[in-house]
Amino acid sequence: MRREIFGIDYNIFLLGIVSLITDVSSEMISPILPSFIIAIGGAGIAIGLIGGIGDSLSSIIRVISGYLSDKKGERKKFIFSGYLLSSISKLFFPLSAHWSHIAVLKPIERIGKGIRTPARDALIADLSKKTKRGKSFGFHRMMDTSGAIIGALLALLIILFLGLYSTIEEISILRIVLFAAAIISFFALIPLLFVKEKKTEVKKDFKFLIKLKGLSKEFRSFILVTTFFALGNFSYMFFILKAQISFQEFFGINESIIIVIGLYIIYNIFYAVFSTPIGSLSDKIGRKKIIIIGYAIFSLTCLGFFLINTSIVYLALFALYGLFYAFIEGTQRALAADLSNKQHGLALGTYHTFNALAILPSSIIAGVIWDYYSPAYTFLYGFIIGICAVFLAIKLIKK
Repeated sequence: MRREIFGIDYNIFLLGIVSLITDVSSEMISPILPSFIIAIGGAGIAIGLIGGIGDSLSSIIRVISGYLSDKKGERKKFIFSGYLLSSISKLFFPLSAHWSHIAVLKPIERIGKGIRTPARDALIADLSKKTKRGKSFGFHRMMDTSGAIIGALLALLIILFLGLYSTIEEISILRIVLFAAAIISFFALIPLLFVKEKKTEVKKDFKFLIKLKGLSKEFRSFILVTTFFALGNFSYMFFILKAQISFQEFFGINESIIIVIGLYIIYNIFYAVFSTPIGSLSDKIGRKKIIIIGYAIFSLTCLGFFLINTSIVYLALFALYGLFYAFIEGTQRALAADLSNKQHGLALGTYHTFNALAILPSSIIAGVIWDYYSPAYTFLYGFIIGICAVFLAIKLIKK
């Protein structure tokens, strides 16, 4: 009998620790990255490119990584190498002098994520019973997002301390945070060394499927819905930048960055607190209902960003944004695994690939709307896509 902690397989628990530490690092970077990009010469389109091109490039790696982990019957080596590559690339973030440097480094960091994510999610699926799969993925998202809360708090404390007790200029403070985040990311590799993967069959005659051929009709319908929704699910950086611009009208640049990091923490708290219970709920009432609710919450959030420019309302909107991710992130992965006919690595790689491919046009469209029309209309675009995705999910998702 496999060892469990909190009703979760011990190895899934360790993977959760790995993700927690990694997200401490990543989410020290995430809330300040839009400000850093602007500080080194970027604008809306730059943010769209950086937010989208990395995930789109890594999408090619995701399906290959998922395929190879199924074919070789191995997961851990892909997981380890992906985390290592991301950590190395982060070391160069604080050295960037122009936004184009981040446009190169961020995709490399995302390629590391692309290598590890399908294999890691497949290992979670391998190690979890189907009746606990939603809980297992929800637990992993909760650990991941708990790290995000800690990371954002660390970034906030560093900026507050340096802002109050030093005369260092704003961009130098941001560089210090980026460097600290890079160092922390290497510590995530330690618990990963103790993870034991479940033995899976080596599939010597397993053919690579870049298309959806061979996967079930239900899986193909699911991919259609999630990919369409991803066309409107543009980079989180637009949400942060919109809030920062609003607060900057009343406060200084440093103060607005600090406030936005606080809002980002609220987003992550809601994401972390609700991920596991919502994952468990999807095991009981079905994934479809949870996904539909999640899309509806995203639409409501975008509508709020479109209609409202009152600073205090951003508290509620970032809470809703976190709740949206709690509803869809673990649930969509769990449903992809449910529909995969045991080809967990390939199916999850395919799921991640189609969604990531949609993110590039989504973020570029958002950036173009932001720069050439109005930041508010960026969120109107997200609202329209979200509402359409709700109706698509009602019609096409079967479980």
